Amino acid sequence: MLQEFPNKTEIIFETGYGPSGLPHIGTFGEVFRTTVVANALKKISPGIKTKIIAVSDDMDGLRKIPDNVPNQEMLREHLNKPLTIIPDPFGTHESYGHHMNSLLCKFLDLFEFEYEFRSATECYKSGIYDEKLLLLLKNYDKVMDVMLPSFREERQQTYSPFLPICSKTSQVLQVSVIERNTDKGTITYKDSNGEKIEVPVTKGGCKLQWKPDWGMRWAAFGVNYEAHGKDLTPSAVLSSQICKILGEKPPLLFCYEFFLDKEGKKISKSKGNGISIEEWLTYAPIESLALYIFQSPKKAKRLHFDVIPKSTDKYLEFVKRHNESKEKDISNPAWHIHQSDVPNIETSGINFSLLLNLAAACNAENREVLWGFISTYAPDVTPENNKMLNKLSDFAVRYYHDFIKPAKAYKAPNEKEKEALLDLKNTLHSLSITATAEEIQSQVFSIGKKYNYSNLRDWFQLLYETLLGQKTGPRMGSFVKLYGVDNTISLIESAIEK
Repeated sequence: MLQEFPNKTEIIFETGYGPSGLPHIGTFGEVFRTTVVANALKKISPGIKTKIIAVSDDMDGLRKIPDNVPNQEMLREHLNKPLTIIPDPFGTHESYGHHMNSLLCKFLDLFEFEYEFRSATECYKSGIYDEKLLLLLKNYDKVMDVMLPSFREERQQTYSPFLPICSKTSQVLQVSVIERNTDKGTITYKDSNGEKIEVPVTKGGCKLQWKPDWGMRWAAFGVNYEAHGKDLTPSAVLSSQICKILGEKPPLLFCYEFFLDKEGKKISKSKGNGISIEEWLTYAPIESLALYIFQSPKKAKRLHFDVIPKSTDKYLEFVKRHNESKEKDISNPAWHIHQSDVPNIETSGINFSLLLNLAAACNAENREVLWGFISTYAPDVTPENNKMLNKLSDFAVRYYHDFIKPAKAYKAPNEKEKEALLDLKNTLHSLSITATAEEIQSQVFSIGKKYNYSNLRDWFQLLYETLLGQKTGPRMGSFVKLYGVDNTISLIESAIEK
């Protein structure tokens, strides 16, 4: 990046938000990924300043009403108006746009991002964009030469990069421009009555179509880096050309893949599919979400509740690996998630998946039930001296009740399987009280081989289905050690009696 902008003492990062719909994890992810790059740059080159600008396109006209907002009838009366003059359907803010902007900032502040928030409405009306808007008007034909080949012939006949704001209806108009006056800085169009209307392109009299707007914004703010979704790649090419027309070097761009819902469809602000940030944080710490976003940005990933446990455990593992070496630390996601200041987190060998299975085994109603087992397993560990394990216990109980318990289906073992389970029961009964999780695991493993399970996964799946009522489960040695040998024997006895 520094080679691309060799004379810069400050690198400007930008991220955009379309506030027509509720912010989702994709919105959060775009800013997080940008922040990771900015922080890494500061570590590589301490003398370089960085700034992240988060721009809300809140002057856009509302073209479609999202499915997941209230007062839809009221909103229909305000279609095509800028978001910042439409009443707030939630009844808490000055406008629809202000409400959505507050949600965006709340999400970003949750992770303590450092950013400058910019409202498109304020930027247009305050004159911040005026210089570039007038320059774009002056280079109108060049901009049209860039844009028109990307449209069908019918759209080419009516397209203009400038969208006037109607003084009568307050709507953002998609109309043909019939005259331009660069001296006055105005455009002229015909309204629905055939009357010629002249409006300034500055001070909020117009806004730009979004592709020219993107390029103009880069030029106005001197943006050096922006990440965007794969679907915007063709648009980014056009916007880069417009940025050049306006006399500035386009930013370095990073293209990332989509988040998908459980059906494999792209998540959408208007549909509200996928997981919201609040939903994820109901069941796991925010660092687990950051890790999920951080890894494999060029790969499309399902964003559903079943990815939460694995992401949480992977986060704990990366934190554990921190401080192996300076070179490995920089490639460790935890280093980036915590901006190089990785906390020391010790969970005594208990991860999130193990807690989930513990909750399933004892049908835990609250975290205190789990702590009864944790305290026996690790007497020196308490909720007071291990805040992370205490939080994970809370999360595990919630996740268990909402996702695991409703899907429980216990398998009734056949006679051969009962014989193997009985052998396991007797083996556990004969173990020393000081047997380690590894020693227990070895015994469980040996019984699977003894009963000729050619694929030992089938043996462990039998244990999960008969003892826990689920298809997958924990490392059995660790589970038995945490849950207790006697308690596990009780589970086996109940399974054999079925």
